[in-house]
Amino acid sequence: MVPSFRKFIGMVLLVVFVVVYALTAMVIGDLTLQQSSTLVRFTYFAIAGLLWVIPAGAIIWWMEKSGKRRS
Repeated sequence: MVPSFRKFIGMVLLVVFVVVYALTAMVIGDLTLQQSSTLVRFTYFAIAGLLWVIPAGAIIWWMEKSGKRRS
């Protein structure tokens, strides 16, 4: 795959992933933690706010990976 095309696809995937992830995390947190304490809600949103980094890092790694194969 051409590197510039790979970066374009990766950028689109990254933007879509972050938007969908953020909306999903907010809805889950809002629907399930309404009656929870402030500490529980803070902990959930702190973890959910950092958890997206792992799949985003995988997408960025894939984007930056060289298209050349070893022979």
